[in-house]
Parts: sequence; structure tokens; C-alpha cells
Amino acid sequence: MKILLTAINAKYIHSNLAVYDLRAYAGEYKSEIALAEFTINQRTEYILSEIYKMRPDVLCFSCYIWNISYVRRIAEEFHKICEEVPIWLGGPEVSYESEMFLRDNPFVAGIMMGEGEKIFKNLCRYYHGEIGLLEKIPGLAFQKNGEICVNLPETALDLSTVPFPYEEEDFKNKIAYYESSRGCPFCCSYCLSSVDKKLRFRDMGLVRKELKFFIDREVAQVKFVDRTFNCNRERAMEIWRFLKEHDRGITNFHFEIAADLLTDEEIEFIAGLRPGLIQLEIGVQSTNPKTIEEIRRSMDLARVKKVVQKIKAGRNVHQHLDLIAGLPYEDLETFAHSFDEIYEIKPEQLQLGFLKVLKGSYMYMHAAEYEILYTSHPPYEVLATKWLRFEEIQELKLVEEMLEVYYNSGQFCRSISVLGEAYDSAFLMFGSLGRYYESKGYLALKHTRNRRMEILLEFADETTAAHMERLREAAVHDIYARENAKSRPAFAPEMAEWREMTREYCKKGKLCHLERFFYEEDGTKRERPYYILFDYEKKDAFLQNAGEERIEEK
Repeated sequence: MKILLTAINAKYIHSNLAVYDLRAYAGEYKSEIALAEFTINQRTEYILSEIYKMRPDVLCFSCYIWNISYVRRIAEEFHKICEEVPIWLGGPEVSYESEMFLRDNPFVAGIMMGEGEKIFKNLCRYYHGEIGLLEKIPGLAFQKNGEICVNLPETALDLSTVPFPYEEEDFKNKIAYYESSRGCPFCCSYCLSSVDKKLRFRDMGLVRKELKFFIDREVAQVKFVDRTFNCNRERAMEIWRFLKEHDRGITNFHFEIAADLLTDEEIEFIAGLRPGLIQLEIGVQSTNPKTIEEIRRSMDLARVKKVVQKIKAGRNVHQHLDLIAGLPYEDLETFAHSFDEIYEIKPEQLQLGFLKVLKGSYMYMHAAEYEILYTSHPPYEVLATKWLRFEEIQELKLVEEMLEVYYNSGQFCRSISVLGEAYDSAFLMFGSLGRYYESKGYLALKHTRNRRMEILLEFADETTAAHMERLREAAVHDIYARENAKSRPAFAPEMAEWREMTREYCKKGKLCHLERFFYEEDGTKRERPYYILFDYEKKDAFLQNAGEERIEEK
């Protein structure tokens, strides 16, 4: 008997915690279970061929909004060539409206609904003849004699009974996903985690042992999938203290938190962590009070701002703040205000996402009330709402693209800051830049970093009152702060005037670079220049920029 658990991930660097957990929990059947991980960037023909070569007796897929189209296509084609092999699906994308899914996809034998560990183990027992009827397995929906049967749901799992799934895996070059709690104490209307109100925690003894495993194996990044990691303050602090005590300077740990729940004691502790040891994802979603109330989200916005600014002052923790476009009572004007209010805090990343109307969520149930139009196929992304027209959503898409390129990349920090001084609104700045890209036909083209900078300068020169001399100097700083450019940017001044100084200070060849500047960061222009020696062997652990040594002219 060979049971194949298949994951189709968004990127190669990702891993699929679900299939590892299912195999680990299967216990005595583990030796008969194989894992196969692919990505959505691979051809479906290739994935189909690889699955066929593995000759499974039972084929299972882990299903999410980003891969369900691939899964359906591959499962249908596999069924044609191996009709005798039952195909089972599980995951959030098929756990709701399972009966309808099976009716539309008769080549699928059945669905494991909700938490899959116990259901999958019972399915293994069924195929070994230890359980006689599928009807006896809670949590299943399945096809039988032309009919669709839906069993009662499985009971919630004790998270500590799931064995650690990574003992034999090497995640040195991949992201490992880890779960120390399951469920969520909050009830945000757009999120499926709010459906599971049975908040459960993994035994701390197991957690400490497993985190030590990641640290000792020098896994590059571990992402906690816990929803609102710090909902239990004492537990969060215990984990953070453990990470600090056992840190070996390699592994980064990612946490999704509620910033307004952090105490001053926790903030002070976080300030003492190694730069890069942890990073924080903070879901703001909107600053519009009516929207926050309608999506049933609990948040003290003033406290969020204060906490984010305090953590930012420590310059050791990346903070990713999220906004969602398309929520109830959020029109273009209020969203622009939300954007500007959060952008003003200057987190390391500001993610502008678009509402996904997920099956099973409160938002899905009330889509008609909100007049939400969304794509019929995954990822079920918002097209329009009672408050936002389709063309306004497209305008937000331009803002999103420019934000990703010029802000979230971290490669244009000074330039975008100087440009921003010519605007009363960051939202307006990114929107204007996006429309400029669109008008010039730049959106569909691939651009080097130097070309992105040239376009930014073209845009500023043609459409704004930006101080161009200062902006060009900021652009030069941004280019050399990241790398020693192979060719001198067209917007950079001729180096002949300080070539002798370059020979004196640049003893490492291409591993360093000397550049002349007149403007201070606050915009003040000096009569005599100063110089910055960029050292690419001494990169900043926080922002990954070159080390900088300021040199005054003699």
C-alpha cells in the first residue's frame, strides 16, 4: 500500500506543513506514506508525470486558494489514466461546501473536511481493512454508488498529540512552517481562522525542544502559523526568551501578532534581541472605525501606532503591516486615509492586499449584503463593492505595484522619502507614479534596478515639484547602498573630482565604493561635500545595506 500526500506550493522556498503533519500523525502507517511537493510554477504535465511515476495506491492533495485550480486539473487527468486509484482532497479550499465540490468533480473520491490528522489516520485504517465503512469515519464527505455522503465532523484535536513532523527533513534552504497553537480568539469576518474558536496550545516542553531543532539545524526562517501569536502574553514571552537564550545568529522567526496587545515590558525585551532574530506581521487592515467595527475586529489603533514606532526605534525587528482593500464601508477616500495613516509610521513593509471572499467565512455569507463582486475562480478576489467601483480597484492595483517596487523592496529608501516631500499624501504619490508607468507603457516591461531609478527621476522631473538635485543624490546613495554598481548610473555625477580619494580609501577593490554628497538627510545642503565609504563586507544585519563610514573632506 502506497499513499501519496501531494502539495503544490506557491514557491519552491515554501513547504506545506499540512502534509508533514498528516504523515507524522499517521503513526504505524508512516512507512507507507510518501510526500511529494511541487510548485504552481511547474507545468501541470510535469507534475502529473511525476505523480504517475510514484505509482500511488491512494492519492491525496492539500488544497488552498493558490493551488486548487492546479489540483483539480491534475486530479482529473490522473483519474483518466489511473481510474482505480482513489483521489482524496483536504484543506481549507475544499472543507466548505464539500458536497457541491464533489458533485462538480466526480473524479474525486472524497474530501477530508477541517482538521485532517485524525481523519487521514482513519482513512489509512480503512485502506488497510481495519475500518469497514467510510461512513464510520467522522469528517469525511465522499462519493458512493452515485450518491454523496457527508459524515458528522471530527472533534477538535489535542495539538500536543501531533508528533513533530520535521525530524527527518532538511529545511536549510526553505521556509519551515510551525504551529504552536491552533484556532483564534478573535472573529474577523474575512478570515477562516475565526471559524475555529477552539483555541488550543501545544505543550511548551515540546515547543522548546522543536524550536531548538530549528536553531541547531540552522534553518533560515521559521514561520509560526499561529493566529495572533501573542494572545497569551506569558506564553509568547516564554518562547521569545527561549529564542534569545538559544540563538545562534542564523535562524529568523516570523510571528503574526496583535501589536496593541504588547506591553511595555515586551517591547523593551524585543528591543534587546539580535537584529533579524524575529520579524513581526501586524494586521491593521483599515483605520476606518466603521470598517473595523463591521468586520468584527478588535483593535486599539492609537496603541498599534505607538507600539510599532517604539519597536521601529530599536532597528532590530522587521515589521510588516497589512491593509486590506475591499472591506465594508471602505471607499477610495477612506482607504487612502488608512494608507497614509499607516505609511506615516514607516514600517519596514506595508502590504496592500485585496479582500479574498473565502468560502466558510462571515464575509462570504454576507457578500450579497455588501454587494461584493469577486472572481468566480480562486483566489476569489474582490472586483467591486457597494463602496468601491471596479476602476477604483484598478487604481489601488497601481498603488500596490508601485509600493512593492519602490517601498517594500527596501532598495529606494532615500529616493522615495525625498520624492514624498513633494506630496501631501503617500497614497497620491504612489498612485501618480503608477499612472505614469501606465501612460508610458512601462507596466508590462521588466526593469533593472537602475532603470527603475531612472523612471522615478523621469517621473519626478516631469510631474512634480521635487528638488531634483537632491533627489538625484538620494538616488545615487540608494544604488550604492545595496551594491557596487557594475556600470555608473547615468544620473550620477562624474567621479573624476574625487578619484584620488577613492584610491586612498577603497583598499578592498569592488568590495567597497566611495561616493560624494552635499545634502544631509534632513535636506540641508552643505557648501563643502562629505563622502561615504560603502563597505559591502559589513552589511547591516537589519536592512542588508552596505556598511557606511562618513568621511569629511580634508
